[in-house]
Amino acid sequence: MKRMNWVGAACGAILLAAAGGTFAATTASNASIPFANNGGIRDWEADRDNGLWVQDIHRKWYYAKLMGPCIGLNFAQTIGFDTHPLGRFDKYSAIVVPGSGKCQVQSFVASDPPRPYKERMKEAERMKEAAATG
Repeated sequence: MKRMNWVGAACGAILLAAAGGTFAATTASNASIPFANNGGIRDWEADRDNGLWVQDIHRKWYYAKLMGPCIGLNFAQTIGFDTHPLGRFDKYSAIVVPGSGKCQVQSFVASDPPRPYKERMKEAERMKEAAATG
């Protein structure tokens, strides 16, 4: 009988740990920048045509992965943030690239700040060489 209680307690602990991990992942994927339509966004940097790093007024960085390539984003000097009526930027928002159109956000998560472009390119080159050698 005691063994059965121990097994039940162990299974319960495992289920609680798994639920906690799921909750943390869900919370992390629900990032948003409130008041994006009223100065809530401080800075942004394009990740080529694939996504966008966005910094809020508290200097916290986020990464917006886009549904597909956003033509012209990599060279855009200005962009627009299409928020919903509440004025927050999140995974349901879009960005507008002048002369190219609107690009829908697929996911929006908290992120580290973007690294300089040259550093990212050097890392990509190292990864490509490592894949080619073995």
